[in-house]
Amino acid sequence: MRYLKTSEAAALLNVSPNTLRAWERRFGFPKPQRSPGRHRLFTHGEVAALRDALQEGLSISSAVSRAREGLAADTNSLVGALISYERERADSAIEAALALRSVERSVEEVLLPTLDEIARRYTVESAAWAFAAHWGADWLRRATRLAPPPVRPMSIVVGDASRDELDPDAPHIRAFELFCVRAGVDVLSLSARGVAGIGDAVAVHRPNLVVVAGGHLDDDTVARWAYAIRLAAGPMPVAVYRRGGQRVRMRTTGTSVLPQKAAEAQRQLLELIEAERRAKTIASAVAGRAGGARSASA
Repeated sequence: MRYLKTSEAAALLNVSPNTLRAWERRFGFPKPQRSPGRHRLFTHGEVAALRDALQEGLSISSAVSRAREGLAADTNSLVGALISYERERADSAIEAALALRSVERSVEEVLLPTLDEIARRYTVESAAWAFAAHWGADWLRRATRLAPPPVRPMSIVVGDASRDELDPDAPHIRAFELFCVRAGVDVLSLSARGVAGIGDAVAVHRPNLVVVAGGHLDDDTVARWAYAIRLAAGPMPVAVYRRGGQRVRMRTTGTSVLPQKAAEAQRQLLELIEAERRAKTIASAVAGRAGGARSASA
């Protein structure tokens, strides 16, 4: 995936950076990502699609519509491949999407909407959904395995409370895990059904936060799982993601509800972990000062 700085994107479009930013504000296109230093980074594919439309003599509004239509074709292509049970064609469709977008945006804008559309159109009891869900889970897991190793001092345990791979929440859970891994977080994904031996897993992983994802398992089952983790690791923040009706009745403290979209959930998760780490640092510093004061008075 090739990215362009604002100045590079503006040069490719033969406009000023200010004009490019004005188009971004007005049309939401091209849509930049942010670098770790919070600088705008545009995908070359989007900028090139807009440039080609403008070279046809279209107005900026028409050019944006044309560029978006071209990008939307990726979703139609993937839907067609999956409902035709063509794995190689589906792989080619997502590769085409990746040529124009980042992994995160390809998942958010093409893969997940495609799976949601197939579930809506054919129902989750259909052969089309079974094929599409299996393909999506396989692709997302493969992308997660190929992601760079963790670089942040952050670790989470995801308790998967979905039914199985055919649960419509399952692709969104896998996408959330992928986004967290690509953000440098160490992710351990476990079934929320499995309580035996959870202490060993937590001792090795030492999570900063627990996420319960999916709405199939009942609250009592999930609560037992979360309680077993608390026994092994002590109190820690808990977040819920796509938990049917966003139930928050687990017997634990510090529970947060993450947004439904995987990318938004990942961003909020990072904020929660950072806030928790800052709070612990402040509490440790206060305790240290209090201890020093007691020693001095003695």
